[in-house]
Amino acid sequence: MKIAIVGAAGRMGRKLCELAPSMGLEVVSKVDVAEGFDAEWCSCTEGVIDFSHHSCLAANIAKAAAAGIPYVIGTTGILPEEQAAVDAAAKAIAVVQSGNYSLGVNILLELVEKSASLLGEDYDIEITEMHHCHKKDAPSGTALMLAKSAAAGRKVSLDEKAIYGRHGDVGERPRGEIAVHALRGGSVVGDHTVMFASELERIELTHKAQDRAAFAAGALKALVWAKGRASGIYTMRHVLGFV
Repeated sequence: MKIAIVGAAGRMGRKLCELAPSMGLEVVSKVDVAEGFDAEWCSCTEGVIDFSHHSCLAANIAKAAAAGIPYVIGTTGILPEEQAAVDAAAKAIAVVQSGNYSLGVNILLELVEKSASLLGEDYDIEITEMHHCHKKDAPSGTALMLAKSAAAGRKVSLDEKAIYGRHGDVGERPRGEIAVHALRGGSVVGDHTVMFASELERIELTHKAQDRAAFAAGALKALVWAKGRASGIYTMRHVLGFV
């Protein structure tokens, strides 16, 4: 399969280019605004993986939809109007969209949803994530996915229950709140912890990424899986057979 990597100059882009041949994939276009990279992917491209800045997403996925090739989105911080472009493209092509492509994180999502369902509001939910100092968006896409899993387990709306960080005289913690906190520093690839804390005990579910290859391998696997699929938006849960 001949593929294009969009955002090829970035940390994930370089890892994808490095790992692709070992999975039997040929990177025919390395697309990036940085000097020395391709301005666009070639006509022979059979699938695209995008880890570029979210501002580039709408135009690129529209081009993929016109060409009829599958698209894997690793971009985070996507704005509503950019998501609308993704939704429109998914009417024509298979799109895999996930905030995290590692197997471990996707298992964690299942565990968080189940735990939230079983434990109920007697257990306060606090989610922390830490990434390297170069990450631009916060909280991470993975932290948001974990918060959504917790909300799904409790059968509540995340928009109504979420709080992102705390500052000042915020008062007592409201019952049922789902809190998300972002930490930045050093070269941390990605750490995520979901804590369920009651008056009697505390349960912590943690995933720590040791190498970006974990994410790259999942994204490449997702693109292979998406080839030939019906149009629509899929997640790594579909790719891994969880749903």
